[in-house]
Amino acid sequence: MNNQHARVLTVMTIAMMILSLGVGPALAEKKKHKEKSEEELGFRSESLYSEEKEKPAHGEYSKTEPGKSRRIERAFENSPPLIPHDLTGMLPIAETNNACLNCHMPEHAKSLGATPLPKSHFTDLVTGMDLKGKLDGHRYPCMECHVPQVNIPEPIKNTFKADFRKKESRTSSDLLESLNEGVKTE
Repeated sequence: MNNQHARVLTVMTIAMMILSLGVGPALAEKKKHKEKSEEELGFRSESLYSEEKEKPAHGEYSKTEPGKSRRIERAFENSPPLIPHDLTGMLPIAETNNACLNCHMPEHAKSLGATPLPKSHFTDLVTGMDLKGKLDGHRYPCMECHVPQVNIPEPIKNTFKADFRKKESRTSSDLLESLNEGVKTE
């Protein structure tokens, strides 16, 4: 046997030893933990490929009139506020037909007890230009960010706890002030 064959044989022997060290424990671990089928994954008990038996629960939207609802704490700092009231007669929301603005424009909100639109809605976030009280055109489809809440049992308990840096962040936004926080410009 020449040197080259001996080296190839040595390398192959070492490779086999390395593989056997990794495969043995992996096989033992696999035997310990039974593989799960797709139906056993997650919290849904039926096949993910059929909706025939599994009907999602839809719950009930709030029927509380605007102005009589209770504000919902934000999920995290600067998250869009949730809609706590009934939307009957307010949809669809569009630039030419936006019932939200009747109550949530800053000049009306305080007297109506509504959450006022923040400064960020009156700023072009691309250019940073202050629109001097004119709503940014990208802000008209309110329900792209703000959603009504449904009374429905949680399939999985949510254990997330938001960490607000300021007490007022639980109910208001300072997005415009903190948007570029930590960003260095040269």
